Amino acid sequence: MSAPSVKELWPGQSVPLLKALHILTHNGGLNADSRRKLKQVQHLAQLIKPAIDAALKEKDQPVLADLGAGKSYLGFILYDLYFAAAGRGKVVAVEARPELVKTARKIAAESGFDRMDFVEGRIAEASLGPADIVTALHACDTATDEAILFALKHDAKYVALVPCCQAELARELEGTKGSLDQLWRHPIQRREFGAHATNVLRGLYLEAHGYKVRVTELTGLEHSLKNEFIFAERHQRSNPRARAEFEKLAKEIGAAPKMLAEVFN
Repeated sequence: MSAPSVKELWPGQSVPLLKALHILTHNGGLNADSRRKLKQVQHLAQLIKPAIDAALKEKDQPVLADLGAGKSYLGFILYDLYFAAAGRGKVVAVEARPELVKTARKIAAESGFDRMDFVEGRIAEASLGPADIVTALHACDTATDEAILFALKHDAKYVALVPCCQAELARELEGTKGSLDQLWRHPIQRREFGAHATNVLRGLYLEAHGYKVRVTELTGLEHSLKNEFIFAERHQRSNPRARAEFEKLAKEIGAAPKMLAEVFN
């Protein structure tokens, strides 16, 4: 156990908040797991910062929705680093587990984060009004698709996603025959191919709805194996060419994320 170095904590980061989130120990130390978690969330916060800066310029009170928030590490750190400093804007965390929502509300109250709200429920059922930025860190399986549909429903200009486990397409591909079926014949390759195809289709789906999409590495693999970062910024209402590419790829492999494909149909 060691105390965090100056490089590990950013200037202005709240030590009491990080202790309340159990990222830091009561003595201000970091274990290996917490160090990975902190670096991962800090790097994601850095990647999302341009969207927050732009939203603060565009609107007096922009709203960031953090979906499948879990313990709300990301939402808390974004608020602490950016929204608290700006003195305006709002962070809303959506989480289905009531015990996590209860704890997060307590931490927000103790931290004086009065422009943070917590909504208990599934992403697909949440309705918040306009949201300018949508984030989802390691939302499992189809929850990332729920986050994409939430962004469209709430007319979000910016979408930042780090998908987690993705089993839906692997299940669909099992037993599927076609010209490409050698790509997923073995179970381990089916899981990997299914996850990759899922994220490719998600990117095309966002592009079909007028977003410019960038896909990059989140952080080093030593910090997280679920390492793909999908960032989207909306520039227009639709892109027919991207929709045609989505439909073509889904037809060629014989599978697509059901929630997204159903909206097209």
